[in-house]
Amino acid sequence: MSTLKRPLPFASLKTFLFRLGSPALLSCLLMGTSAPATAESTVRLSTLSDRVRIEIGGQLFTEYIFGTDAAKPYLHPILAADGTQLTRNFPMADVAGEEQDHPHHRSLWFAHGSVNGVDFWAEKDGVTGRIVHDGLIEVKTNEKNEGVIRARRRWVAADGQQVCSDEISLRVTAVPAGRLLDFEIRLIAPKDRPVVFGDTKEGTMAIRLAKWMTLPHRFQGRDQPGVGQMVNSVGQSGAGVWGKRAAWVDYFAPREGKVYGVALFDHPSNPRHPTWWHARDYGLFAANPFGRHDFENLKDQPRAGEHVLAPGESVSFRYRFYVHQGDTAAARVAEHFLEFAAR
Repeated sequence: MSTLKRPLPFASLKTFLFRLGSPALLSCLLMGTSAPATAESTVRLSTLSDRVRIEIGGQLFTEYIFGTDAAKPYLHPILAADGTQLTRNFPMADVAGEEQDHPHHRSLWFAHGSVNGVDFWAEKDGVTGRIVHDGLIEVKTNEKNEGVIRARRRWVAADGQQVCSDEISLRVTAVPAGRLLDFEIRLIAPKDRPVVFGDTKEGTMAIRLAKWMTLPHRFQGRDQPGVGQMVNSVGQSGAGVWGKRAAWVDYFAPREGKVYGVALFDHPSNPRHPTWWHARDYGLFAANPFGRHDFENLKDQPRAGEHVLAPGESVSFRYRFYVHQGDTAAARVAEHFLEFAAR
């Protein structure tokens, strides 16, 4: 069993940020990115029977979908500020030209491939687990013009036994030419038994991008073209990002004269920050704090990345998706990460 790292004290984080730039920059970062709402940035949430619809400036950004036959709740589609779709349609819909691999890659989701030995990442009826919506706690737009969704879910094995539960918070904000989606989750063990998050690469905070955003890759034994690029916070790029530790990963690609990207941030307070990345050239990238054995090829330590929650214990993680235009530098991904880290 590996011990989770304690959160970084706020005072230490301020010192870290101060050393990266001027005091004026630090002050701006700590103030955050919120600005007075305009018609183009106003966030509106609509609760339907099986989902919460999230609109910004009167246009769809995404939907949090929880009431379908899917094995887990997910967000789909993820749209750029100008309406360009950045995530794959499959398996929610069949669209000509899309690669129909990994039917469990549902646009944007959180799951893990081994929780008390149960696979919640894949989707196989009667075999894998299900993350079941257990109710909305809160749906509102607050005084900062942030759309907030809070929900409870149950992680249930194929035999009907509840393995654990969670509470999530989604927070949506508009920024110039972009969107911020904060995903916070608290994983909770039952009071009568422990929960083991096993060491596997199959997890955890994930998104599957549209085919046009991918890098060159292989599909069904054939080489596929791709114009996308993927970089991380320590300067690694392409397929070499897989399995490495980094504070963030940015995936971007050109389309019809513009460049679109999605960056995923791992908050410094998260256990095992900077996290490992299950990041693929075919459009999947995921922050995975539990897959150390797979990512570091520790053949003699198959449980190096596992974490055990004692009965009644919980662990929390915070992530941010930054949907942007322009490449990593133009979108100021590193600066946006620092703002997130300061919160």
